Order: sequence, then C-alpha cells, then structure tokens
Amino acid sequence: MHRQGRGDRLMRGAAIMSLLIGPVALAACGPIPLPQAERVCMEDAYMARAPRGSVGVGIGSGGHSRAYGSFEISVSSDYIMGRDPAEVYATCVKRRSGYPPSRPLYEHPGWEGYRPARK
Repeated sequence: MHRQGRGDRLMRGAAIMSLLIGPVALAACGPIPLPQAERVCMEDAYMARAPRGSVGVGIGSGGHSRAYGSFEISVSSDYIMGRDPAEVYATCVKRRSGYPPSRPLYEHPGWEGYRPARK
C-alpha cells in the first residue's frame, strides 16, 4: 500500500486551489465596461503624447539637516515608436472593453486639458 508523502499532499492541495481560483483569475481578465476602459486608456494616450517627469528638491530639518534631490522620468514605448495617441487610445479601449471608443480621442471632452493623476 502506498502512503501519501507530504509532497504529494502539497501537490494535490495546489491542484485543488488552482481549480478553485482559476475561474476567478480568468474573470478578472475579462472585458471591462466601455466608460471605464476609456478612462483607463486615457493614461496610455497621454504617455504616447509626451514623456512625463518630475523633479524634487528639499532640505531636511532637525539635527541632521541635509539637502536632497530626486529626478524621475517615464517614457512609454508608444512615444519612442512615434505612435499616434489616438491610435494608442483606440487600440487600448478595444482590447480592454471589446468595443471601439464612443468617440475619437481628439474629440474626447477631457483630452486637451488632460493630466494624469499623481501616484
């Protein structure tokens, strides 16, 4: 008679968990509502338009006052490849929602004044 070892039990437990969690994980990959996709994809379009950066400078207080600085820049591959932000937006919305955008990017009411949310 074969006795089950600890490794066998762990493998069986992992298999059962994957069967239980798998459908939930796949559902998370499904399409999202069109308005939500349009909001999310606005960020991709903005990043295709121009790099984003920030600079920080400061002086600490207290017993050990020290100056510090920081610099950060984000550049998307879409910007490097010169892709049209409208094309990036339309492709993203279609991929995320399964539908084309309700209107082209350049006709979108928030495009001209759009600035991404700060992290």
